[in-house]
Amino acid sequence: MAERTKNLCAQIPEELHAKVRQKQEESGLALGPYMTQLIKTFFEMEGKTMANSNQRTVAFQVDAQLFERFKEYLKANGIKQNAFFLECIQRALDKGGQPQDTES
Repeated sequence: MAERTKNLCAQIPEELHAKVRQKQEESGLALGPYMTQLIKTFFEMEGKTMANSNQRTVAFQVDAQLFERFKEYLKANGIKQNAFFLECIQRALDKGGQPQDTES
């Protein structure tokens, strides 16, 4: 027996609507299944965020060309981005010493 469904309708900004529809079309899914997947993913991530409240995000920007080279390196070596950076951070911390001022 198929899962029972209910309609969910909400007004959202046009720009957001266009972005959602574009991603939905790229996914190859009909709108209903796509929105179901999107909402389920949101709630799964929200649960993980609550469970991992002792974790913090590190983010920074790099030159586009460097980013592409980095992605190629990760793919060629079968490494996940977070694993790469965690290892780099751990290695630097294990070395000890004082951090160098690279902002000047």
